[in-house]
Amino acid sequence: MRDFGFVRFEPGDVFTEYYWRDRWYAVKEVRAASGAVKGWYCDITRPAVRSGARLTVEDLDLDLWRSADGTDVRRLDEDEFAASGLARTEPDAAAAAVAALDELEALAHENGFGALLA
Repeated sequence: MRDFGFVRFEPGDVFTEYYWRDRWYAVKEVRAASGAVKGWYCDITRPAVRSGARLTVEDLDLDLWRSADGTDVRRLDEDEFAASGLARTEPDAAAAAVAALDELEALAHENGFGALLA
């Protein structure tokens, strides 16, 4: 079990993960063992790279959580992202990462991720 304060991941939870090769994020739908949706945990990443059966995704430290009912949308780990130094070493990648977080946050507030994951 892992309790973040805003969500608790427990044995039996099911994560359905979505990746894109042209977007700077990955979205994980989180369901309880009962099947009830807990919410969506989003990682800001470089676009996924597929090589044969292998999928490679580089996590860039920024995250977003949206609860199932949409009342809790929160940006996570912005301090870790700042400490990573990406803005200094790869400013274009850092800008793409922040833009992806902004995009996901807007989707989370508007209507969730239904259209994105359909």
